[in-house]
Amino acid sequence: MGAVISGLVSPPPLNLKPGLDDLPEGCVALIFSHLDPPDICRLASMNKEIWLEKSSGKMCMAISWKGLRITGIDDRRYWSHLPTEESRFHTIAYLQQVWWLEVGGELEFNFPTGTFCVFFRLNVGKATRRLGRRICNFDQVHGWDIKPVRFQLSASNGQHAMSLCFLKQVGNWGYYHVGDFIAENPNTLMKIKFSMDQIDCTHTKGGLCLDSVIICPIELRERLADW
Repeated sequence: MGAVISGLVSPPPLNLKPGLDDLPEGCVALIFSHLDPPDICRLASMNKEIWLEKSSGKMCMAISWKGLRITGIDDRRYWSHLPTEESRFHTIAYLQQVWWLEVGGELEFNFPTGTFCVFFRLNVGKATRRLGRRICNFDQVHGWDIKPVRFQLSASNGQHAMSLCFLKQVGNWGYYHVGDFIAENPNTLMKIKFSMDQIDCTHTKGGLCLDSVIICPIELRERLADW
């Protein structure tokens, strides 16, 4: 893994000064472009991490589930929030059971020139540790073999991608490809939108862990599992 840009420490409750999370993504990107790595580390967002992959020096990004729009996320009948050492954000969202799955997010950023891939990091099953061993519970896993999940990506320059995929990787973290986009001008703010959904209400689905969305240069996609 390259050098990670860690999150800000939350200010005291009485401190009403605006922080980095109050700024648009494009402004954050512009600030980063004029800072040295140590300064970037102090300014990174709580729900996002940006790092330079060690061997290539190319920029990668992760967006926590907390930075996404998730239908029903605050209803504990459907979703729970679990602490874990298996996430760089130390917490994941666990889907117990739902009829309507809908997760989406968007990002504005001055991406470096190149082709980038977008992935959802998911785990079918709930992993825990017992006596130092990793154990994955599948009691609530159901519904993912009936209909595929739809992944979609769009960019402000007109690029679009859509794919259908069954969630087959059970018991381990999988990277599900949403799509690719091309950034042509690092001085131009680019907005991307990404989503995953399974809204066929003829059956319920559950037992799914949602960690984050990963954005990386296309040439680094084979190294995702190493991060």
